[in-house]
Amino acid sequence: MLVSLNWLKKYVDFGSLTPEQLAEKITKSGIEVDGIEYIVNEKSENIVVGYVKECEQHPNADKLKLCQVDVGEETLQIICGAPNVAQGQKVVVAKPGAVLPGNFKIKKVKLRGIESNGMICSLQELSVGERFIVPAFAEGIAVLPEDAVVGASVDELLNLDDAVLEFDLTPNRADALSMLGVAYEVAAILGEEISLPKPTIEAIDEQVSDYVKVSVDDPDLCPYYGASIIKDVTIGPAPLWMQNYLLAAGIRPINNVVDITNYVLLEYGQPLHAFDYDLLDSKEILVRRANNDEQMVTLDDQTRTLTDENLLITNGEKGVALAGVMGGANTEVNDDTKTILLEAAYFDGQTVRKAVKQTGLRSEASSRFEKGVDPNRVKEAGLRACELLVQYAGGKVIEGVAEFDQLDRGEKTVAMNASYVNKRLGTDISIEEMEEILRKLRFTFERNGEDFTVNIPTRRGDIIIFEDMLEEVARIFGYDHLPYTLPANASKPGGLTDEQLLKRRMKGYLQSVGLSEAITYSLLNQKDATRFVSPELSKDFIPVELSRPMSEDHQYLRLSLLPELLNRLTYNVARKQADVALYEAGSVFLSEEETLTKQPKEQLRLAGAITGKWLDHQWQQERKQVDFYVVKGIVEGLFGYLNRKVTFDQATVEGMHPGRCATISIDDQKIGFLGQIHPNLAKEKDLKETYVFDLDLAYILQTTEHELSYEPVPKYPSILRDIAFVVDKNVLAGDIKAEIERIGTPLVKRVEAFDVYTGENIADNEKSIAYNVHYQDPEKTLTDEEVDASFKEIVEAVSEKFGGYVRS
Repeated sequence: MLVSLNWLKKYVDFGSLTPEQLAEKITKSGIEVDGIEYIVNEKSENIVVGYVKECEQHPNADKLKLCQVDVGEETLQIICGAPNVAQGQKVVVAKPGAVLPGNFKIKKVKLRGIESNGMICSLQELSVGERFIVPAFAEGIAVLPEDAVVGASVDELLNLDDAVLEFDLTPNRADALSMLGVAYEVAAILGEEISLPKPTIEAIDEQVSDYVKVSVDDPDLCPYYGASIIKDVTIGPAPLWMQNYLLAAGIRPINNVVDITNYVLLEYGQPLHAFDYDLLDSKEILVRRANNDEQMVTLDDQTRTLTDENLLITNGEKGVALAGVMGGANTEVNDDTKTILLEAAYFDGQTVRKAVKQTGLRSEASSRFEKGVDPNRVKEAGLRACELLVQYAGGKVIEGVAEFDQLDRGEKTVAMNASYVNKRLGTDISIEEMEEILRKLRFTFERNGEDFTVNIPTRRGDIIIFEDMLEEVARIFGYDHLPYTLPANASKPGGLTDEQLLKRRMKGYLQSVGLSEAITYSLLNQKDATRFVSPELSKDFIPVELSRPMSEDHQYLRLSLLPELLNRLTYNVARKQADVALYEAGSVFLSEEETLTKQPKEQLRLAGAITGKWLDHQWQQERKQVDFYVVKGIVEGLFGYLNRKVTFDQATVEGMHPGRCATISIDDQKIGFLGQIHPNLAKEKDLKETYVFDLDLAYILQTTEHELSYEPVPKYPSILRDIAFVVDKNVLAGDIKAEIERIGTPLVKRVEAFDVYTGENIADNEKSIAYNVHYQDPEKTLTDEEVDASFKEIVEAVSEKFGGYVRS
């Protein structure tokens, strides 16, 4: 809902509040203001209405006109190049001294040898936003209405001093889909009075019954239908102020009749429709269900095939409008229209919604019927439109309204107890304050002690139960005024569990090393449903198929997070984001049943996918593509952060590169895998080399110590020794590392493999693996003798176990 503040001022006075201040108050009361848009981006001064007294050809230029323009206090000679400038017009004039947007200063100048004092402006030159320019002013200078006051500022005339608030309404606040509804809201927030329109018309001495009869076959779908007849209308443009307000609200002006129905739609929240009475070819309006396969042509010149779920407005025989959605092309108001049948009706919201879904014709009118209109405003909105048609279309209203009326206009009541309100809100609002809040809301009520019986106006269809009234009291009282303490009966303050805290720490680590969190679909297509299932999961698990999937791409519950993460990589790479690193923590769904008899088991897992460059320092000319050791380092760093010992074993996993994949274990328990996805699969996904990891997050959270551990910073120096072993090619570097750590305990604190060599001076069936061995004692400085003894023991143990020798 777009709300023009100048339009809103017609109903409620919000004083000197700026648009920003008013938006903040409205947002704090429960309706979120998404944004503020100004009609002009930069304000200009000294812009007035001028009258072109004379307009002659410039003697020295074919495309310029020499104009004498009356601006009230003086007559200015202005040279203008607009092709549509002419004598007798009222125009927008920037007087000398004015500063137009872009710091364009208006001063006396000579153009082709003749002095020019000022500028005749188009609205574009005043920085009016394109969507706020009425169609008549779209090209050339703005030619103002004849009743414009010469010398007056153009701000009010052209609505240049307006601002538009954009409301993000929740579905229950249908009342705020009208300017009057917004006025009620603002008046309640500010404690101000509200000024409502009071339509009055003088009908001519003819009876509507002589022109039309209304009948309804389905009162449950249309409990009220009113038809008014307006004769002798003159089709033309709507008044400028009305066009400005419609544009501010996002509606394009068409002609005075259509614009008036749209204006009342926005003012009252009640959709109306104008038919060309002479094109009805009937004196009857019959509202009925459409017949199956019945057709009609709507205003957009599209032929619509209807069903018996659609409600149709007919002339007794053929359809002339799809109720609440769109009128028919056969009765459209046109330039030759002289007599109008004006419809004001109440249509069932569900029926309108079905028609919208079937046709795709969602409009301002249909959205209001879908959410519900105020039954007490239906007839009044029709009278308001008649009043405006008399004023601005020269119409004459026939006496009476032809109507069918079985509409329930009764108000609901809600009981409210003051003590219970305070108990629920944790407040101490007095009974007098509650009475004042109800008066601000313009709700009538009866009070008996602390008990209130509140009559809910029909405009507030969202208030049904006590909790609805509780919210009204809270928001008008002010959410900022609610106490910050916990309710008295709260057993303890809330907080995160140990597992939640640990999960956040893990996410924080992954983000700190350069991965971005993704949240992907839990549903996969058939091809991806069985891909990348971690080896430790049972091979008997079957992907669960949905009985009514949204689409073939969302047909199965996932057994792995990786397929959708890879799809996200593909999505980003296709949009020229070549270096992408994502992770996700989410559930997979495990079941061994082909036909479900119980809910699948959910297991929490943590997965990541990385492609492209891992490092790219252009100034230092450092670039590194992601590889196996990058993703392995991320996983090792994660478990190091958790103070958990992790091991990796070469493995083959379906969908993964056979030589660049490893399973991950903690305490001899397999918990996942990592590696490169198979090149064929990468090609299928339009990816270059891509590496992934997948971990059993549930097991990690359950078995990890939640208390943070701390080791004092060592006071004594460490000693570093390097050693290279020549062993058989089939011996794993990790096995030798584990043996060094076992033998060297407790003096050996860290062992790192830093080189693998094959080639000259090494047999074909052998390789050389070099290690850094870090010695340190937290209690003292180690001696060379102690280190040598440990080093000798390590050499002997490795040589004996792996049949190798130390490379000299």
